[in-house]
Amino acid sequence: MYPDSYPGLTLALARAADRRGEAPALIDGETVITWHAYRDRVARLAGALAGMGVQAGDRVAVLSPNTHRLLESLFAALWAGGVAVPLNHRLAAPELAAQANDCTPVVLVVDPAFRSVAETLRARVPSLRHIIVADDNYERLLTDAAPIPDQGARGDDTAFIIYTGGTTGRAKGVMLTHANLWANTANALAAVPLDGDSTHLHVAPLFHVAAIARAVSATVLGTTQVLLAKFDPAAVLAAIQQHRVVIVLLVPTMLRVVADLPGFHDYDTASLRMIAYGASPIDETLLRRLIKLFPHVALFQAYGMTELSPTATQLGPEHHVFDGPNAGRLRSAGRAAMLAEVRVVDDADVEQPTGAVGEIVVRGPTVMKGYWNQPEVTAHTLRGGWMHTGDLGYLDADGFLFLVDRKNDMIISGGENVHTTEVENAVASHPAVADCAVIGIPDPRWGQVVHAVIVPRPGETPDLAAIQAHCRALIAGYKIPRSLELRTAPLPLSGANKVLKSKLREEWAARAVSPSR
Repeated sequence: MYPDSYPGLTLALARAADRRGEAPALIDGETVITWHAYRDRVARLAGALAGMGVQAGDRVAVLSPNTHRLLESLFAALWAGGVAVPLNHRLAAPELAAQANDCTPVVLVVDPAFRSVAETLRARVPSLRHIIVADDNYERLLTDAAPIPDQGARGDDTAFIIYTGGTTGRAKGVMLTHANLWANTANALAAVPLDGDSTHLHVAPLFHVAAIARAVSATVLGTTQVLLAKFDPAAVLAAIQQHRVVIVLLVPTMLRVVADLPGFHDYDTASLRMIAYGASPIDETLLRRLIKLFPHVALFQAYGMTELSPTATQLGPEHHVFDGPNAGRLRSAGRAAMLAEVRVVDDADVEQPTGAVGEIVVRGPTVMKGYWNQPEVTAHTLRGGWMHTGDLGYLDADGFLFLVDRKNDMIISGGENVHTTEVENAVASHPAVADCAVIGIPDPRWGQVVHAVIVPRPGETPDLAAIQAHCRALIAGYKIPRSLELRTAPLPLSGANKVLKSKLREEWAARAVSPSR
């Protein structure tokens, strides 16, 4: 199927409104919005955006927790023919400004909780012509605006720009097209037996591609979507009970907190049929607990990344077992999704034989259009027609993918991606630091936490609290080092004068120190 033959994602919303009408589309606290009202509100907001000068291809940024207005704003940007840019509200103002200046949005829609951040962006982002605060003024804007017809963005048109990384010189904006997300929906619905009555719960933040993709799939199905503004284990279980939730997407860190909640058994989770998880590995102990706590629930894992919209491989419930003919696959990331081709290659991009470790590459209609305004990085990442993931792994004889390590040094902490270079930039800017390196170390709660190895300037002895306080104004809280070590010897270097972070990880492991967060 050629990219341009895919319709716009807004077609899913329009058809759901035709089919589901007065059924609830979005539930946000006490607010319930029907599918008819959802389509009307999106069309009116798109009209308001057009009145502010938004034209085909213009970027509309959104800074908000999970609310109905966030989803309305994302779809309104698409309805107006523009590109939606969901910003990570956990980032520090300098990080957000760097991303906004990269994609040059015309309009910013912002939740009232981030009004002060919006004013900072107004001062630092010259392209911003309008800021819409999602409060009563937002509602008046919708009331006064005339709805406009869908402007027809589709196929290979960019639908979303989703940022990975941060302040490492230049942020990387992943361009995902309408076709990309339609293809990912096809992958998801081919593997997950859901229908229009399969109420979804959105608790994973909707600035992450996995949550956005789940919202698209739910819209295609025309099913009710329940939104939680922040993760709280009791609120998750209460929402499942109250709204008879059928499917929820959680990262392993969230699942562990839910499983640890005192009074877990006080909640009725009988409606739940599927828990989807991803973003970081899950350990066998937690998996056994989840199977015991949710014996009626199917577990589903997906491996991928933002650049893949996001799914490359899937591990279905039939392989989440410890006994029988399907046992032994839990350590894998599953097999290639329906529309994905997955290979393992060496440094010369030669396909590796079964069982041999190499870089994981992916081809198919879910592969990103490219990085915004970074053609050289795009060409390198997509060389030979394959998306080079930077992850190392191997395929077994049955096509199951096993992850081994990451070629880059990204840390996954609580499901959030932390790029070590941006943390190092922040740490290194402290006046007491001569040199530094950042690695991820194991943590029982968060999977990994950020650990800084620092060579101090002569006569200086920076402590953890001082480094954390310094970083807090520069990077997001989850990226700030949670542990610190000082060394007088230079950092270990390779023959190419690159820091040997593998050596630093080995040294840390030998000491077997386990900081907590």
